[in-house]
Amino acid sequence: MGRQGPAPLEGEPFVSPPRRFLETAARRGIAPAYYVREAEGWTATPWNVFRDEVRRAARALVALGVKPGDAVGVIGYNRPEWVIMDIAAMMVGANVAGIYFTASAQDAAYIIAHSECAIVLAEKEEHFRRIASQREELSHLRHVVMMRGADATDPLQMTWDAFMAQGDDRFDAEVERRLQAIQPKDVGCLIYTSGTTGPPKAVQISHDALAKTAALVLKLFEVTGNDRTISYLPLAHIAERILTIHFQITVGNAVYFARDVLSLGEHLPEVRPDFFFGVPRVYEKLASAVQAKLAAAKGPKAKIVQWALGVGQEWHRKEQAGERIGLKTALAMAVASRLFHRKAKRLIGLDRAKHLGVGAAPIPEETLRFMTGLDLPVRELWGLSESAGVGTTNLRGATKIGSVGKPYPGLDLKIDRDGEILIRGPYMFMGYAKDPEATARTFTDGWLRTGDLGHVDLDGYVHITGRKKDIIITSGGKNVAPANLEMELVALPLVEHAIVCGERRPYLGALITLDKAAAERFASERGMADGPALTEAIREKIQEGIHAINARHSRVENIRRFAILPEPLSIENGDLTPTLKVKRQAVMTRLTPVVDSLYRENEKV
Repeated sequence: MGRQGPAPLEGEPFVSPPRRFLETAARRGIAPAYYVREAEGWTATPWNVFRDEVRRAARALVALGVKPGDAVGVIGYNRPEWVIMDIAAMMVGANVAGIYFTASAQDAAYIIAHSECAIVLAEKEEHFRRIASQREELSHLRHVVMMRGADATDPLQMTWDAFMAQGDDRFDAEVERRLQAIQPKDVGCLIYTSGTTGPPKAVQISHDALAKTAALVLKLFEVTGNDRTISYLPLAHIAERILTIHFQITVGNAVYFARDVLSLGEHLPEVRPDFFFGVPRVYEKLASAVQAKLAAAKGPKAKIVQWALGVGQEWHRKEQAGERIGLKTALAMAVASRLFHRKAKRLIGLDRAKHLGVGAAPIPEETLRFMTGLDLPVRELWGLSESAGVGTTNLRGATKIGSVGKPYPGLDLKIDRDGEILIRGPYMFMGYAKDPEATARTFTDGWLRTGDLGHVDLDGYVHITGRKKDIIITSGGKNVAPANLEMELVALPLVEHAIVCGERRPYLGALITLDKAAAERFASERGMADGPALTEAIREKIQEGIHAINARHSRVENIRRFAILPEPLSIENGDLTPTLKVKRQAVMTRLTPVVDSLYRENEKV
């Protein structure tokens, strides 16, 4: 069965992202373009200064020998220099190959070598050391430019100021010539897939796809130049690249650069973004923190809170389904908002938010429903690097919790015989750099094979059921998609991460990590100290939840045994991607003895 989104935007002449940037900068003038968190607060830089920074960086790239079609590497957390380098590279016909700031020395070197970068921008000394340790393998590398505040003590290094000093006015004509020469199908950026298995592939995205994606999403979500966004997810990922760079290029909104991911909770009440995108773990932590505060409410206050949560959930149930909201529900919502919702949203920092999006991994429905109770409808979406982030989305008045929404305008979607989702449209990538075989395997008769399994319901909403490569085949020959089971496990109050295993085994097992805050709350509520009794009580509580999950599934999908891991999963251990997706195979390989223990008789796990 196939589905097609509404017709795409037509009639718009091609304007390359760097040309659009200059037009937007001219229009916005002295309005704030970006903010950086300093010790004394948020410091703004206006659009006219931002424009001058980008043009000088573009001239510096020309001076240092960067040519059209070249790649410039960037490794580091989200900073203005990251964005300046990205736009400047596009402006001179080059493109940026983003490297996750958590990348190992070997992974960083692989991307630099594969993309043949002559220039790499690095945030701090530790990033440079990773690159320097592999310099013998990097024959193309000539300069490592350091972001502001970092020293340059190695001959390979160059400070940010020294780099910008290269960009004198005599290169301006060449920058303008290259800017004029940009064609729609020229490569605008390289996204190296973080890859839960195997080496990353370089996804080539055209200027045209980047421009169309930004224009389309901005129209759907009604973002304006007066809006604020916060940049905190890795810019090497397609979602943040579109949100931070290409949204702003198109509409001229202000971007606030988070100090780091851990500071997000502190930053949100300060920034109060109008548009916010998060991975599931971000919303799960927000929900958990609010639930902990609400649990402390007593007496009449507790009753008001529970009533307001129920009102919020009912109001948004009707809104999401496109149903008429009656006077009684509307009045109740107005009272609930005055008594509870406004305060709760202001406390979190999402009181201005017009759109809240979530993607990159499954999110428990319970989390989404709880957020609607706070009058914070989080709308699930789905996309790929290979489609410039475009795929499906839920929208105001057209949302179904548990789905990832309907196809974007201009995107065709169908389900293959084996359940794999196939898509095609104007947002598709131009192939994997230097890997025509992988590119050919990804397309079938013009359709992009997404690798995701799913179905389209009778109302046209798309539901993701898992990754094709993650299908578990038990020793009895039964096929099980673990994603939905894992999502249900993560929805249990004490669970942070869950991995279902059972490949070539007689039954399913699960590896589980605890939500530290929830476990501490569980112990406090029961007056229990850390020790064997608490461990057993937690295990019994999780087992109770697993029994309920098993009752909703067929016998072959039942989880018979589970192990609670002593430590959380982490990026540093190679368990999680930089966007906090679980690397299933890496975890199970690292913890093979624990997995094996689930299938040994009489062994306590």
